[in-house]
Amino acid sequence: MDGVILTFLLVKIFFPALVYKTFEEAGYNGYTAFIPGYNYYIWLKIVKKPIWWLLFIFMPFIAYFMLFLLSVETAKCYRKNDLGNQALAVIFSIIYLPYLGFSKNEKYTHPDELPPFKKSTTREWVDAIIFAVVAASIIRMFIFEAYTIPTSSMEKSLLVGDFLFVSKVAYGPRAPETPLSFPFVHHTMPLTKSTKSYLGWLKMPYYRYPGFTSVKNNDVVVFNYPEGDTVSTAFQSNASYYSLVRQYGRKRVNNDKRNFGDIVYRPVDKRENYIKRCIGIPGDVIEIKDAVVYVNGARNEDPGIKQLSYRVKTNGQTINNRVFKDLDITEKPSFSSLTNEYILTLTEESAAEIAKLPNVTSVNEYITPAEQYFEIGAQNYLFPYDTNFQWTVDNYGPIRLPKEGVEIELTEKNLPLYERMITVYEGNELEVRDHKIYINGEETSSYTPKMGYYWMMGDNRHNSADSRFWGYVPEDHIVGKASFVWLSLDKNRTLFDGKIRWKKLMRKIS
Repeated sequence: MDGVILTFLLVKIFFPALVYKTFEEAGYNGYTAFIPGYNYYIWLKIVKKPIWWLLFIFMPFIAYFMLFLLSVETAKCYRKNDLGNQALAVIFSIIYLPYLGFSKNEKYTHPDELPPFKKSTTREWVDAIIFAVVAASIIRMFIFEAYTIPTSSMEKSLLVGDFLFVSKVAYGPRAPETPLSFPFVHHTMPLTKSTKSYLGWLKMPYYRYPGFTSVKNNDVVVFNYPEGDTVSTAFQSNASYYSLVRQYGRKRVNNDKRNFGDIVYRPVDKRENYIKRCIGIPGDVIEIKDAVVYVNGARNEDPGIKQLSYRVKTNGQTINNRVFKDLDITEKPSFSSLTNEYILTLTEESAAEIAKLPNVTSVNEYITPAEQYFEIGAQNYLFPYDTNFQWTVDNYGPIRLPKEGVEIELTEKNLPLYERMITVYEGNELEVRDHKIYINGEETSSYTPKMGYYWMMGDNRHNSADSRFWGYVPEDHIVGKASFVWLSLDKNRTLFDGKIRWKKLMRKIS
């Protein structure tokens, strides 16, 4: 069922229907609980709350908070003033609210006739904390969320230790797929390795509320890790389950708990969060030639600060570490005394400065040509992991990004490009028999995507696990747009030696 229709039925019709028996007890016709809009008007009268609350009930995001309040106020009308019963009314509304109406042991009382209930100081504090947690959770879920940059894949555009806000409303927030979860925790409970922070038995279909804009080329985007649906708890996102299977075999990975831990499944909204630059949007053709990205045949001049690996040869003398500090070269240098050669991660500007040093004899980009495909074993770690596509990180493509509603011709040769999209992301059964392709049991030579797909890459091109390694990012994995950095800390420095990067604070992300 379409997410929009389901959301409408759930919030505007189905939820008030839970209390239709309470409507009758309060002197109203039970059928009014099924009339969209009017049912909430009556419900507010039953719990004696201001009619202007209707404005908030029909507001996106805030509506969820209002439903919690209505559930609690309804419980109070049955003299359920303790936290336990009110928690039941919120968490298990679908069961508890009908119980209150149908039970012969429970009786509705109009708020004007209820005896006064005086809260203790402790209860006042507990209620305030619960209100704050719920409000903050709704803001985090639907408005914006704070993130920190843990790796150098976006250097120098974003630095390790940057703290940033990600706008959920920019592209439109997603309705939570797993709404019952521990607050402020992503997928695993604190101090545990595999204990889920969410209840997986209640799942909602993908639905995205309208946003202010759509994902554009070169936006910096936060998204859920596409290969994070199945995870080895021993490796987490440091090595995807699928890369481990390609390397060690599925049987060993699934059964060798000593080395691989538990193998767990995670829904889309509980997969690891990644941040990259959106190089391509649905329908674009992406190609990389000698580390230069082309989009639809034109060189991509994105606003980020890109870095590449360089081979830096010297006359035998090493480069002073102060030079690396002055040029803000944060990636650890690799030096071979046999060849007098450094492997350095540099911007174009820092590469030019390094070349000026008197002991440096040459500076060249460390480019991996397509001819080295088999030599470096790219078929084992570069998408789509098939020898029909002999690409490297610096010479990749061309590849056209799937677009919603645009038919794709399928052949045995190009199927590896779309297999995961068809099966994992869009939930179909795929089989190849006698050189013929079957989707959901029917022979076909084409497929029409249900979603749009994006191409994400890190600005630190030679130190970024991105779409070159795991392919497209589905539309339903998009979390939000990285907006601005509010704090930046250098983990390698002390508080009195430049720990806080003052010039990097409160900067807009571009």
